[in-house]
Amino acid sequence: MHRDIRERLWAFAVWSVVGFFIVNLLAMIGSVVVNSFATRWFNSWLPTGYTPQWYALAWNEFSLPAILIVTVQVVGAVVLISGLIGVPTAYAMARRNFPGKKLTMLLFLLPLLVPPITYGIPLATVLYQAHLAGTIWGVILANLVPSVPFVILVMIPFVEQIDPRVEAAARVFGSGTGRLFVQILVPLLTPGILAALLLVLVRTIAMFELTFLTAGSSSQTLVVALYYAVFAAGVRPGQSIDAMAVVYMITTLVWLLIALRFVNPTQIVTRAKQ
Repeated sequence: MHRDIRERLWAFAVWSVVGFFIVNLLAMIGSVVVNSFATRWFNSWLPTGYTPQWYALAWNEFSLPAILIVTVQVVGAVVLISGLIGVPTAYAMARRNFPGKKLTMLLFLLPLLVPPITYGIPLATVLYQAHLAGTIWGVILANLVPSVPFVILVMIPFVEQIDPRVEAAARVFGSGTGRLFVQILVPLLTPGILAALLLVLVRTIAMFELTFLTAGSSSQTLVVALYYAVFAAGVRPGQSIDAMAVVYMITTLVWLLIALRFVNPTQIVTRAKQ
């Protein structure tokens, strides 16, 4: 009986903490959304009035159409290039033994373990010397530094779960390396590839440090533009900044909803083991 009471108290405590976190999260998001429509909100539970004009102001003042296009281009390019480089590299790391393999794995881990600002400054210096910083390609290259190793490390366990005899059988029947990879391995690795690219997508949308250090006036992503809207010189209405934050949240949500149509995170491990 005492054990049942302890289990119930523990469950109650856990759910209380979870509920408290969710309520606070929804309250913060809700306050931003409400304030983005408020005409005036001071010393009261709710604004005195509502208007959508702040979205039009943010759309024009912060050049949101151009920023959204840059964000889509950067995120799409980083996801695509990370997959093209990361998946074959993960296959080579999982199937081949070579001198220095552990050191290579350590090098792949470093961009994920070290704070981005630590290597972002020297990386930005190199890109500026190569006249790439300030351009969209400089932003893409900077974001690839943590994204490619991330894909590699996510994909290695998926590759290791594939029986090497499947590849041997395909080679017996005349499949070359390219055909083996495209027609046999890629379909088997699809759950892992989608999972890795989904996580890269989320990381790239939210990557502030590397993008901030390498972006120019015409290559800012939405998260960097939001930072400038808050901290740049000049006085801006708080409602217009909140409107931009709502646009950022909606953009991220749309990307996630599109990605989740192709991958179900709760089934990734199960499908990989089958």
